[in-house]
Amino acid sequence: MPMSGYLTCEELVELVTEYLETALSPTERARFEEHLMTCPSCQAHLDQMKGTIDTVGRLSAEGLPADAERDLLDAFRDWKHA
Repeated sequence: MPMSGYLTCEELVELVTEYLETALSPTERARFEEHLMTCPSCQAHLDQMKGTIDTVGRLSAEGLPADAERDLLDAFRDWKHA
């Protein structure tokens, strides 16, 4: 990915995880944040990702019924092999 110029919405979506993990270079981080300042849709996307991470981080395996856990594991196993 080029290191100069305006970051597109598609590029931003691809970089969200790296941004949240503070794994972007200073140049890429600056491009990412510049795009956020001018794009309400991408800001909303980032806020949704942060909210999802926050919510998932509060879940515990103990509160999950055994059949739900089995269904989720099956779904991820099937998705991985698809």
